[in-house]
Amino acid sequence: MKPALELTSVPPWTVAPTLPDADLTGATWTVVAIGAEAGAVVDTWCAQLAAVRPEAQVRVHRVGDAAEAVAAVDADLADARVGWRLMAAGPAHECLQVRAHAVRCDVADDEMTFATTDVEQRTVLCVHCDARTSVTAPLEDTIVCSGCERNLLVYYHVSRRQGAHLGFTVDAERLVDTA
Repeated sequence: MKPALELTSVPPWTVAPTLPDADLTGATWTVVAIGAEAGAVVDTWCAQLAAVRPEAQVRVHRVGDAAEAVAAVDADLADARVGWRLMAAGPAHECLQVRAHAVRCDVADDEMTFATTDVEQRTVLCVHCDARTSVTAPLEDTIVCSGCERNLLVYYHVSRRQGAHLGFTVDAERLVDTA
């Protein structure tokens, strides 16, 4: 039985592509496009900001992956003040990594907005060996761990600090240690 998504730690934007409106409540913004497909989202956000806040201080970063996005966030966080906002668009698994980094830097949920261009790819964190496996798989699918080779269930849990979906042995409740 599938749990109601709102009762899990899985952000809705990781299961369906999303395009929320720009967060207009800030004073300064870091806007990140991860990958070419995210460019249109960032352009939309910048137009929304310009229409409502023409004096807005917006730093736009167009990057290729999450590592570059994290570096851009770090650079902008170095001189961020009250009212700073982060808006990032791109594949969900990349956005989760950016969000995890921002959370580790004490950025609050209400200071971040995410839009997703792709939700098929997932990073699954194995609870048994701590390996990260990048796969194309829906929630509740079974994958093979790239570390310990166990069959893992892609579960309805996302680690906010790890930026990955939780994976554990699919039949763990049936395995009994007889040693």
